[in-house]
Amino acid sequence: MWKIEYSAEALRDLHKLEKSAVRRIIKKLEQAAQNPNRYFERLVGYEDYKLRIGDYRVIALLLHGKQIIYVEKIGHRKKIYK
Repeated sequence: MWKIEYSAEALRDLHKLEKSAVRRIIKKLEQAAQNPNRYFERLVGYEDYKLRIGDYRVIALLLHGKQIIYVEKIGHRKKIYK
């Protein structure tokens, strides 16, 4: 199982969301930690990966050598890529 780490920006993003959305996002991240390659998609032209959770996206780095999912940003799909 992979370890999940959050950036300061990702933690701020989580605090801004509704509690039900936060629960869904955390549940999906824990599920993805079992096998990240199945859930995350590579962003074209970047080293980052995205995880889709309804209308929300999680932008993260997958550190394969250390088996860490480093969550960089969390937000609505309309605003996350800007």
